[in-house]
Amino acid sequence: MEWLQRVNQRVAQWADNPHAERTLAGLSFAESSFFPVPPDVLLAPMTLAHPDRGWRYATLVTVASVLGGLFGYLIGAYGMELITPFITEWGLQPSFDQAQILFDEYGLWIVFLAGFSPIPYKLFTISAGALAMSLPLFMLASLVGRGARFYLVAAFVIWGGEHFLNMERAWMSRLGWIAVALGSIYYFLRH
Repeated sequence: MEWLQRVNQRVAQWADNPHAERTLAGLSFAESSFFPVPPDVLLAPMTLAHPDRGWRYATLVTVASVLGGLFGYLIGAYGMELITPFITEWGLQPSFDQAQILFDEYGLWIVFLAGFSPIPYKLFTISAGALAMSLPLFMLASLVGRGARFYLVAAFVIWGGEHFLNMERAWMSRLGWIAVALGSIYYFLRH
């Protein structure tokens, strides 16, 4: 998706903007419920530019993401008929259907894993609302999963610098899929 790469590059340029923190929070909120660009593309360059603020940025992104996840939950609970055309138009229907299947099967664990993984998180926030998942459990799983992801990005950039930034996307994707695999193994061993 060439257009998404262009959007990602454009968002990364906002790291030097005087309003970068507000932009980061807004991006994180939006990505958890409807926007296609993950906040990592802004979190990583901002942390590289100001490593002393990396933990603050990770906290900001986590809180905004969980609040955005709550918004996605509310969309799923009260607005499915409004968003179904967008899910279809953006080619997300197969992913959304898969998210619902995973929800039925794994519940709480899938929210945690989706929060950490490269799977579009918004599909799971909306599915959680549409399937009436327990809101407190949803919020807890979102906080832990999203927090783990964003603090890991900040840690790698703080400790790995520019070298990590160049590898961040590939490694975060791999780590996310490893988390999904480990979570699945744990689930199957317990059930």
